[in-house]
Amino acid sequence: MQDEINNLPKLAKDKHKENKTFFTKLKKKPPKQLDYIMQELHEKEFERTDCLTCANCCKTTGPLFTDKDVDRIAKHFKMKTQQFIEQFLRVDEDNDYVLQSVPCTFLGADNYCSIYEVRPKACREFPHTDRKKFQQISNITLKNVAICPAAYNIVEAMKERIKL
Repeated sequence: MQDEINNLPKLAKDKHKENKTFFTKLKKKPPKQLDYIMQELHEKEFERTDCLTCANCCKTTGPLFTDKDVDRIAKHFKMKTQQFIEQFLRVDEDNDYVLQSVPCTFLGADNYCSIYEVRPKACREFPHTDRKKFQQISNITLKNVAICPAAYNIVEAMKERIKL
């Protein structure tokens, strides 16, 4: 698994132009059943992918924290919202709350998340390959294929399945 993760940025870079062209065409003319196809590809991939053997998303990137996420997680820690923000978060260039540093503060050595039950929405939905109106998030997906082996595999399966 570690070899696959280490090779992922290069694989994604090699496929970037092809993927970008594919997503441009997909945006212009998405198939009627796209959401169903994506749900199926997503489920099939995650039947064979165990995130706990990877956790590359948690090791290399940080999620955005919505106000609801911040309130929920602060409550989980029995902290005031502002105290949680000061201890764990910073405001990025887009004015969003993000982690002060990566790897994620809440990721254990065993790849388990210490706040899994209350984790941010961005973490719950990652890698976003089963989202409705999938064609609208192609920019995110292009980034995620370099981070997440499952996202990479889903995009490759998608290109096989959907001929544009």
